[in-house]
Amino acid sequence: MENLSALDDDRDPLLIAENWKKDGKSLAIATVVETWGSAPRPVGSHLVIDTDGNFEGSVSGGCVEGAVVAEAADVIETGRPRMLEFGVADETAWQVGLSCGGRIRVYVEPLG
Repeated sequence: MENLSALDDDRDPLLIAENWKKDGKSLAIATVVETWGSAPRPVGSHLVIDTDGNFEGSVSGGCVEGAVVAEAADVIETGRPRMLEFGVADETAWQVGLSCGGRIRVYVEPLG
């Protein structure tokens, strides 16, 4: 039988971030800090992104993660964190995949 906790550790974005930092990579971490209505991922979900655009974890699904990865590149470059909000009130809601009626707020911060 496969060790499921080892599999979980291999996929844990915070452990991946720690390993990437040890490898000398610059990165950002995105965290779901608030949700309203139907949201694909719970508060506390993480996505870690490096300067090459590699990412692990999940803050939503669909195109939201693409938008978060794009914003993370700027966060890494400037060193300034950013609060992002996606939802049906936003004209880009359909484009980023939140047509289900939910909204999410994602905090993206650099990991120095």
